[in-house]
Amino acid sequence: MHNTKLTVEYDGTNYNGFQIQSQTKNQTIQGHLERVINMLYGEKIKSIICSRTDKGVHAKGQVINFHHNKNKFNSFTLIKAMNANLPEDIRVIKVENAAPDFHSRYHAKRKKYSYLIDNSIAHRPLLKRYSHHIPHKLDVQAMQNGGDILLGTHDFTSFKGKKGLTKSPIRTLYNLSIEEKNQFIYFDVEGNGFLYNMVRIIVGTLVKVGRGQQPYQHIENILKKKDRDFAGPTAPAHGLILEKVYY
Repeated sequence: MHNTKLTVEYDGTNYNGFQIQSQTKNQTIQGHLERVINMLYGEKIKSIICSRTDKGVHAKGQVINFHHNKNKFNSFTLIKAMNANLPEDIRVIKVENAAPDFHSRYHAKRKKYSYLIDNSIAHRPLLKRYSHHIPHKLDVQAMQNGGDILLGTHDFTSFKGKKGLTKSPIRTLYNLSIEEKNQFIYFDVEGNGFLYNMVRIIVGTLVKVGRGQQPYQHIENILKKKDRDFAGPTAPAHGLILEKVYY
């Protein structure tokens, strides 16, 4: 039995998230990947996914792996064959032979997400699908101060979407940096794992700080409440990118 690891890049605009759902198999990225894998290998293959990105979320470094009986392709040939049969907004960018026990989700040590805010008066049309437009001036230093409070290991229940199911809300954030360049505000968030909608809720909460609607010190109180109702809104999906998974 062979185990193949794929790194995938995609524009999530036209899909109902990454993970196959009961009624939307052909409208998910995983659904398209499995369709092509099964066609190429002639087997009924189920892929193992690292991150279940939501509808509209993009990725540069999503990872999946799958087990198969025959090793029919080298890396170059498989990339070419996969991409020839996938929609143009989904691309396999790297293929690796993985150890038999490799699991793309359970073996991930940390993940990195980015979020982009267009903070100009008029949004940039060519970036509309990949950034969240906020025309109000934001206090980036206050946002960074609030983000610093979230670093380390915490119970992030307040930053978990209510529909999300998880065994434990404890997560560790290694980095949360916010940088302003021209009219754009860039978020980089790195952690050992993320709860449902966690990054987007963090961004939405810090935007409230940036607009002066609450002091950055209030972030500590939000953590202590362990209640989603105390955090800010969930930022739109289209500003979020899964940048990289570390193993």
